[in-house]
Amino acid sequence: MKGRLEVVCGSMFSGKTEELMRRLRRAEYAKQRVLTIKHHIDMRYNKAPTCIVSHEGKERFAFIINDTTSGIDKILELATHNTDIVGIDEIHFFGPHMVRVVEQLIDQGKRVIVAGLDLDFRGEPFGILPHLLAIADEVTKLKAICVCCGDEAHHTQRLVNGQPASYNDPIVLVGASDFYEARCRQCFKIRKPESTEISLAVSAPFALREHAL
Repeated sequence: MKGRLEVVCGSMFSGKTEELMRRLRRAEYAKQRVLTIKHHIDMRYNKAPTCIVSHEGKERFAFIINDTTSGIDKILELATHNTDIVGIDEIHFFGPHMVRVVEQLIDQGKRVIVAGLDLDFRGEPFGILPHLLAIADEVTKLKAICVCCGDEAHHTQRLVNGQPASYNDPIVLVGASDFYEARCRQCFKIRKPESTEISLAVSAPFALREHAL
């Protein structure tokens, strides 16, 4: 019997890690053996460096994995034949090799539950999430609350000195409420460079024309 893949995604502050931990706790109540993984870059909570931590302050021990091929392969060593479920937090930080490892775990009959951001601070698909969403057996997209208007939020707003970040800023900037807010589509802002705006405006007609041909 093959396993399954469950993806929990959404913006920051939407409760992804808390939902991941909830599912893992339920599995343990059912006497299933669980392995929890976190990316080594996620050290936002110094009081619990070896745990995944929700924004509500809940903690769960996790093995720290770095984003190298050998590092990610270590998950296969940790997930022995006795392991029923593998939970991976902040999956968007991992590179393409993680997709192959997830598929191997599923082929071994394990239930894999991953949590991560589906959109980066630019409002664009984040890393390997699109691939995992495409092959998932179950997808749960959580919403946060927009800090500006109170509507449902699925964007993660990055702020630099209180202003929206620039489109060309680095994709990864680890932080919480010190750098980020949850916002709805209407309130989400990104400072795009003029060259990007021009290229998008110019390329669209050509795309439509090519499609028509």
